[in-house]
Amino acid sequence: MRFPEFLRTAVLMSTASATLLGLETLAGANGNGDTTLTLAGLGWWVVAAVIGLWLGRGRATSRSIASLLASARTQRSLPEVNPARTLLNRLWPLLICTLAAAAVAFKYPQVAAIAAGFAIIWAFAWRHQSSAVTAIEERDGARFYIDRTSPWRPIKLVRTPGFRANLMEFGAVSPPSRVARRRA
Repeated sequence: MRFPEFLRTAVLMSTASATLLGLETLAGANGNGDTTLTLAGLGWWVVAAVIGLWLGRGRATSRSIASLLASARTQRSLPEVNPARTLLNRLWPLLICTLAAAAVAFKYPQVAAIAAGFAIIWAFAWRHQSSAVTAIEERDGARFYIDRTSPWRPIKLVRTPGFRANLMEFGAVSPPSRVARRRA
């Protein structure tokens, strides 16, 4: 699975987790008639959104992703691609936390409210990372794929040859003007 696609999917899965847990929190609090929990949950989600927006405010890759890209192993052929296995292998902590919080949400809705807040932070903090990695891929003419590793080991990437983006051909970047060429 390509790394930018994985990052995009991780953000979407985190958003889906936050939505599910938020709905279960509201249903559990409504079932218990607890308006205080509803207001506290909404307040936590606003704080979580602000934290996530602040953490993800930059357009560049984070330090951890930059070091992961720099340590990618170069390979000429495409690696084995199995998106379902890769997502389950890498996002199992999100799945386990979501299922555990959802399982107790109607008895203890505050657990789901807290878990939803952390999913909101993650989604907002990582929202620009896939675009930043795609920009690096286009600039360098490479593609980054997730290497097959154990779920207990850190993620590893494989760098394969790709196509470099020539933005002058597409009109995205204008060629130097005649005046600039004469001065040079």
